[in-house]
Order: sequence, then C-alpha cells, then structure tokens
Amino acid sequence: MINIFILVRVMEFIHGTHKAPQDFITNMPDNVVTNILDRLPVQHAVRTSILSRSWRFKWTMLSQLVFDRMFFKYLRKSKGKNNHGGVISRLLLHLSGAITKFVLCINDVLDAEDINHWILFLSRKGIKDLTIRNGDDTPLMLPTHLFSCLELKHVHLFNCCFNPPPTFHGFPNLLSLDLGMDFEENVQLGEFFTKCPLLEILTMEECNVKAVEIAKIKNLKILSLYLCDLDNISIKSSSSIFELVDSLPKLQELHLNFENCDLTEGGDRKRFSAAFPCLKVLKLSSLILDNGMELLCAFELIRSFTNLQTLEITAVTNDWYFGPPPHINYDATGLLQLRSVKFECLKGSENELCLIKFLLACSPFLKKIVIHRRSYIESDERMMFAKKLLMLHRASPAAEIDLFQF
Repeated sequence: MINIFILVRVMEFIHGTHKAPQDFITNMPDNVVTNILDRLPVQHAVRTSILSRSWRFKWTMLSQLVFDRMFFKYLRKSKGKNNHGGVISRLLLHLSGAITKFVLCINDVLDAEDINHWILFLSRKGIKDLTIRNGDDTPLMLPTHLFSCLELKHVHLFNCCFNPPPTFHGFPNLLSLDLGMDFEENVQLGEFFTKCPLLEILTMEECNVKAVEIAKIKNLKILSLYLCDLDNISIKSSSSIFELVDSLPKLQELHLNFENCDLTEGGDRKRFSAAFPCLKVLKLSSLILDNGMELLCAFELIRSFTNLQTLEITAVTNDWYFGPPPHINYDATGLLQLRSVKFECLKGSENELCLIKFLLACSPFLKKIVIHRRSYIESDERMMFAKKLLMLHRASPAAEIDLFQF
C-alpha cells in the first residue's frame, strides 16, 4: 500500500504537479526505488531522472520493461517514426541489474536483427517473464539464444517461429506457456513439454496440437485451447475432450473455445475417470447454443465434471446455422457442486433457458448465476425471458439470479 502512495507522489513529481522534498526522494532504499520504477511505464521511469541529482540514474535499476503500443506511440510522438530499435538498444545498455520481465509488441519499424540482440542480452540478465507479440505479417524467427534462458518462468509468444535447437535440454523453471502460432512439421511439442517438468499453465491459440502431446504435461493445472486446433481434425464427440482431461491428473481449470469447431456425431465411447476430482473450473467460449451438437457437448461436459465449482459460458450467434434441435435428457444426471455460474451474450432462446433450468435444479450449493445479455434484444423479449427465469426451480435456497444489463 505504501508503495502505491509513493508511486502517486513520484508521478506528481514527474508531471510537475507536486514539489518533491529532497530527503523523501533521496533516502529511499534501492529495492523501494526499483519497485516504484517497475510500476511506471518505461518512458515515465526514465523521466524520473529530473526529480533530483541523486535520481539522475535511478532509472537504470529498472527490472521490468514493457515496450507496448503506448510506448511506441510515445516514441512516434516525441522522436518520429525512425530508429525505435536504436532507442531500445541504448536503453538496455544503460540498465545495471537483472531484468526479470520483458514485454515487446513488435511493429513494422523494428528490425529482426535488433530483436535477436535484445534476446541475447536478456539471456544474460536472468529473464523470468518474456512476452513477444509480433504484429507483422511475417512470423518472427526466434533466435536460439531464447532457449538458453533457463530461468524463464512465464513465456508468451505470438506469431513467432518456435523451433527449439537439438541442444535444447528444457526450461527447468517454466510455469506458464502461452503460444499463438503455427509450428513447423519437425517441431516435437510433446518432447518439448517433457523438458518443462514444472509447467502448470498452457494456453494455445491457433496452434495445431495433438492431444497425446498435451497429455505429456503431467503437472498441468490450467489448460486453454481452441478445439478446432486439437489433432487438426473434427472433434467427433465430447469423448475426445474426456480422453484428454483423463490423461491430466492435476488439471484444475479447463478453458475451451468452440470457434470454427465442427462437432459431429459418432466415435467410440471409452471409459474414463468417474469424477475428474481436481477439475473445478470450466470456461466455454464461442459456443453456439442453437447448435444441437455444441449444446449437447457442453451439457455432457458439465454433467460429467461433477466437482465443478465455477462455470462460465460465452455464447455467440450464428445466423446461418439451421441444424436439428438438440435431444438432451436433462433428467439423466446427478447433483452438481457448482457455486458460481456466469453466462455472457445470451439472447433468451429456449435452448439457453433449458440449460439454465438444468443448472438451477441440479446445483444445491449454487450461490449466484450471472447472466449478461446481447445488446440488441428487444425489451419485450428481455422481459419475457426474465419472467421465465424467475419461475425456475432452484435446488439452492441461497441461489441468486443476477440479470446484469438484461
């Protein structure tokens, strides 16, 4: 709390709205100074050099660097469009200590050679948290120096070429991995995952990945992926998801995106763990509840993950979908452990009402169900849907229905 107070005062000093007592800004311990600087945008942290003579080079103690869109907007406004890479290179050369966090949003004025030098520099500075977002059309070829950063704990890579060298022995401290890219055919993701023994959080977007490769992450606790990317084929049924979850004994949270997913009937049913005891959070996004197969898949997941405590569903509308109505036996289930349920972008359809009815009737410990509507629903339709909701039976006497903006 005191650091936030000091941070506000330092911002006032930078912008000239407050006079700085010399003793106050001179006598702060280095760890407090670094804490303050790391909370500031880089451009403001450098400007602390104007506070006093003793603060002239304090900014060189920065340990967290965020070169995001706001940073480059500042550079374009103050220095024009040229030599943004040179500015970053000179700034890095002045830093005196370890760099624990580095965020880079790449634009068209940055040179790949500069980026390679920066990653080499970071590999010698004990980097722990690395984010590279490539906004260019061409994927960024990551240098091999990246795979020598053995202290990395959190890695976020988007639109990059990910290809560990043969000499790569793993990231022994990696806890979270967020990838948004295509992989070359020779990249063995499963082998890479086995070399990251502490990996707990995996997020994959627009990444073709096989379930057998994800299954090798035995310590995984949070998994987020697009279903259309899994095994690069249509998901036959929810059995494919159960098979994946069954191979991850420590999984606590599962986030599934149904965008562009083609669910079809068929596929052999296998025997899986009865309760999936660790899985407590399920988030389903881009779900077309008017699509019978997607609604059935969601229902089977909710019904089978009986220890769920948190459920979040974000629906989407597909005006071109005219599939058959779902055939779901909502009575063929037991009690659920849900405490919290949240729906985003509902329109008030019968399918949505049936799913909510099922959740209310089978969740004796439910505390709240929050429902956000789509903005274009007519007021009469909203009122009718709200009346239907209020008439539904609730297994939990404490369950509240929050019709936020509905």
